[in-house]
Amino acid sequence: MKVILLERVEGTGVLGDVVTVKDGFARNFLLPRHKALRATKANLDAFDAQRAEIEARNVKNREAAAKNGESLDGTQYVLIRQAGESGQLYGSVAGRDVADAIKAEGGKVDRSMVVLDKPIKTLGVHEVKVKLHAEVTITVTLNIARSQDEAERQARGENVIASQFEEERLAEAEAAQDLLEGGAGSQEGDYAEA
Repeated sequence: MKVILLERVEGTGVLGDVVTVKDGFARNFLLPRHKALRATKANLDAFDAQRAEIEARNVKNREAAAKNGESLDGTQYVLIRQAGESGQLYGSVAGRDVADAIKAEGGKVDRSMVVLDKPIKTLGVHEVKVKLHAEVTITVTLNIARSQDEAERQARGENVIASQFEEERLAEAEAAQDLLEGGAGSQEGDYAEA
């Protein structure tokens, strides 16, 4: 299907381009979201007549997104999730979770703006891109932890999972050393036979 793009669409074209796209992409994404018009003679004439207005509206939307993005760019959000010993989450963090965390702090983001190639399934600090406008992309940082204390340790740069295994290894080594020195399970003294 031939369409006229009303804004920049990644991988397709820029404002004013007449492009051929798959029918489903046009019907299900471009047309309902007012990102394109069908490339008919009447729509081409109407687009040419309103081109300056459409371009001005696009610039205004881009500037509003850039202004909103200045306050959000580089911000950090803490998400508390349950996870196993190895740091694997019970579930995952998806675009909706990221959008909800940003909204809770007062940001204006829809889940469709969050760009996740795949869901986040491990504890740690993750950078996530948020596309506020076709031409405005920001990066936010998610600190995913099991507790607030763990989140603070991760924010300082500590690898919580590695340090947890190190603490366990040291405790086991200390217990083994204690056993060798006769501390655990040995008793000294005189025992009277009964």
